[in-house]
Amino acid sequence: MSRLLDPRYRTWVIATLGVVLLIVVLGVLWQREVLFPSVDRTWLAIQERGRWRVGMDPSFPPFEMLDENGAPVGFDVDLAHALADQLGVELEIVATGFDGLVDAVQVGRVDSVISALPFDPRLTQDVRYTTPYFEAGTRLAVSTGSPITSIDELTGQRVAVEWGSMSDADVRQLQRQDPSIERLPYATAEEALAALLAGEADALVVDGVTLRLAQGRGAAVEAVGAPLEGDPYVIALPLHASRLHALLEAALATLREDGTLVRLEEKWFSEGR
Repeated sequence: MSRLLDPRYRTWVIATLGVVLLIVVLGVLWQREVLFPSVDRTWLAIQERGRWRVGMDPSFPPFEMLDENGAPVGFDVDLAHALADQLGVELEIVATGFDGLVDAVQVGRVDSVISALPFDPRLTQDVRYTTPYFEAGTRLAVSTGSPITSIDELTGQRVAVEWGSMSDADVRQLQRQDPSIERLPYATAEEALAALLAGEADALVVDGVTLRLAQGRGAAVEAVGAPLEGDPYVIALPLHASRLHALLEAALATLREDGTLVRLEEKWFSEGR
């Protein structure tokens, strides 16, 4: 009888392949730290050096920029300092180009990224994200005192947008549902805002950063309803950094509860900053 036809041999082959497959699966799970999670090496390294290395691209005011002395300042800089205080370590800001921020986390050049970084679901297998600390998504905005209180009340209304932006796409989508909505495209978000304030438009769809800056300058404009398109800013850190992630979530919760995040918005989005 051929060995291939021998039931005992076939059983041995199947069992061997099963063991090999199990070893491969366990190896992948071990590498991903899904099975038997190891100690958070990132947090251990932070404790050993006493410094938390945060990647940041200082070119996006008011979140991060350089002052006249070349030092980084801004909303994210203050946030990072506040979080470092909560963690009980010193802060080290590592200037990094925006396109290289996630890579810097993955290769261990920085421990975290705080740089007006939008949540990207495509990268959740590569890095961990915290819960959002700022919502930059598109919002429906109206002049203070406007009778419009929701997107359901835009029938027959003129809505200003920045041409080609996500806001523009949102309003085009609303038009497909209600063709009576008149879309008014402008070259920039600032021009669209000016049209609203001048009474040339009844409403505005704009990103959260532009809206918050306008409010900080004293513009009589307010958001209506929830974001039409979410764009939350989050903190990124290594995939295996479970302990650091838990500590950052707790620290962010504290900063929300004690009003620190609100005060940072008031500081960095105000006219007198």
